[in-house]
Amino acid sequence: MDILTTQDGSIRTLTLNRPERRNPITDLAMVEALVCALQSADADPSVRVIILTGAGRAFCSGGDLRQMQPGPNSLIGASPEATRDNYRNGIQRIPLAMEGLGVPVIAAINGAAIGAGCDLTCMCDIRIASTEARFAESFVKLGLIPGDGGAWLLPRIVGFSRATEMALTGDPIDADTALQWGLVSRVVAAEDLLPTCHSIAMKIAANPPEAVSRAKGMLRKACDQSLAEALDTAAVQQGYAHQTRDHREAVAAFLDKRTPHFTGE
Repeated sequence: MDILTTQDGSIRTLTLNRPERRNPITDLAMVEALVCALQSADADPSVRVIILTGAGRAFCSGGDLRQMQPGPNSLIGASPEATRDNYRNGIQRIPLAMEGLGVPVIAAINGAAIGAGCDLTCMCDIRIASTEARFAESFVKLGLIPGDGGAWLLPRIVGFSRATEMALTGDPIDADTALQWGLVSRVVAAEDLLPTCHSIAMKIAANPPEAVSRAKGMLRKACDQSLAEALDTAAVQQGYAHQTRDHREAVAAFLDKRTPHFTGE
């Protein structure tokens, strides 16, 4: 099974499950499995947070080099246009699926996140790294460019200069450097990685799911909006938020000095 799925309460954990190959994500079967798992979790009202991690010692090795040679399952088409279509119909479906999720995704980065694996972490909303994690935007080492959205994603997280350094050298960085550069928000011991991610997920899941989803969407949109546009979006979204049952419940519970009960309505 390419993706292992487990659920603990309202938290669903998706595990890339090709440890013998360090969890590559470029072939169509893995793309389909991951996109379906993400969309299935998002459509399930019992799921309020997704945790994404990798089986074995690696988080995700990115591309499968065997697919970069001629053959029936190759990423390389008969022409540049055919190769373009392979990317559009393949790995580029993952960032688009991630962008469409209402449920937040926490990356539990247990080991190496290389190439498309590094970009996969950037597609997530929160990134927590094990001390064993390392990151590389290493496409240039193979004579390639980030074909999965990395050139759009990475500068928005670490800034243009650091993203350019990573992309043009292809050199890896360790977990502490990733923390310093803002690529991850925490670095924890390997044995604490999933418990830490679960603790953060529980805090998120305790909040009204509609408000969480709207806040997530606004944070993503704000990166490409002017202040005036962001304020207009906030006014519109707040108008909807004030009409929810969960908002009324939160206010009433605060005034009554009791624990609120949120239903997602």
